[in-house]
Amino acid sequence: MDGILPLWKPKGFTSHDCVSKARGMLKTKKIGHTGTLDPEVEGVLPLCVGKATKIVPFLTDTEKVYEAEVTLGSTTDTEDATGNTVDSATVKDTWSEGEIQTYLDRFQGAITQVPPMYSAVKVNGKKLYEYAREGIEVDRPSREVMIKDIQVISADRETREETFSFSFRVVCSKGTYVRTLCVDIGKSMGYPAHMASLIRTSTADITREDCLTLDEVQEAADEGRGEELLLPISQGLSHMPALEVDKDTKEKIKHGQVLPYPEALSVDQFLIKHAGQVLAIYQKHPAKTGLIKPVRVF
Repeated sequence: MDGILPLWKPKGFTSHDCVSKARGMLKTKKIGHTGTLDPEVEGVLPLCVGKATKIVPFLTDTEKVYEAEVTLGSTTDTEDATGNTVDSATVKDTWSEGEIQTYLDRFQGAITQVPPMYSAVKVNGKKLYEYAREGIEVDRPSREVMIKDIQVISADRETREETFSFSFRVVCSKGTYVRTLCVDIGKSMGYPAHMASLIRTSTADITREDCLTLDEVQEAADEGRGEELLLPISQGLSHMPALEVDKDTKEKIKHGQVLPYPEALSVDQFLIKHAGQVLAIYQKHPAKTGLIKPVRVF
């Protein structure tokens, strides 16, 4: 059983919970997820099964699309609605969608973020959320992330309980903390803020429309149709450039041979296919000019 299970992660489950359930349903241990979603976040969580586990880092390192709701008026220690309020202010202003968009535009492109204390980023070998649970504040390394696109979806034009809320859609790089983005947008608007809710609608080319619920996976597995649910490995790598090879080269690829760098490409890393089937991921040889070597062979 090899392929990608396009799971719609429900609220209340960790990504690891979903992997454990899928292992039981599909009766296979070789399953890995492709980017952690917090328990209170729902959305696209591709699970790589069998040989597809070889592409986990390549599918994880892709653009993601999220829909987030921001609430102005309070910020929390976790930067989302699950945390304890650490700052608050009465929101007397309202903004139109067009006015909100002018603030969002400031965050488009390369931005610098400081990861939240409640995150899995490691400092001195220890995860930040472990420090946070102990009440210890540590210096957090900043990181640059890419906001490819960010657009307002809707706005609550009326203040509600002295707060103001709006939602936006963001296309961003791996490593982007949308919680932190929400807080920073609020700061730019002059108010403490937190992320009220979050949905991941896309990972690479795997979208909400592709996804199945846990109940749907269970039903199919009970009927012996579990393997039919899997997307091909190629769909998880569609963001990478590809080179089609002939039958003779296919045999060399299968044995992981070092080959001449193809003139048809000008990238460091790419797929190699035969008759549309993904054979391997190759890269420029780090030590031998003009040659390529395998990174993953399927």
